[in-house]
Amino acid sequence: MIMGLILLMVLTMLALTTLNLGKSSLQIVGNMQWRKQVIAVAQEAIDDAISTTRLFLSPAAIYLNPCSGTNTKCVDVNGDGNADVTVELKPTPTCVKAQVFKSASVNLNLNDPNDQACVLSPTVGPDGLIVSKSMCSDTVWQVRAQATDNATQTAIAVTEGVAVRVSTDVVATYCP
Repeated sequence: MIMGLILLMVLTMLALTTLNLGKSSLQIVGNMQWRKQVIAVAQEAIDDAISTTRLFLSPAAIYLNPCSGTNTKCVDVNGDGNADVTVELKPTPTCVKAQVFKSASVNLNLNDPNDQACVLSPTVGPDGLIVSKSMCSDTVWQVRAQATDNATQTAIAVTEGVAVRVSTDVVATYCP
């Protein structure tokens, strides 16, 4: 009888340990899934920012309807109608590098209507090549999104660089 009680106690302890290990594993997987969702939300915010001209025309006001501050976007991840994640472009997207290129540059395709807007009245050099600068510049921008879980206040930051061709007026305003 004593042997039976000891065996029953060992089996009970084994069952409780197995249950706790399974619960811990489930929590780890749930946390990893939530982390990936929050990273995806931050990446989506960056994609939204770089797909609009507001990135280089007004980098401090990319989101027109912010939820809780400048350059802030609230996202309902699980579809319950409440914002689960707040994404903020922090710091403000910045132009890291700008290079005005010549009208005769290989980067400029005169058959492309977008590139035609870059051409000034050309100045031809002694060798017959166009030597004037264009009205456009190749720029590199750095965009960083910080996504914060509204329930736990844990945050994840995603940073991305993007190359954008812009008017030289923008370069004078926002680029070094």
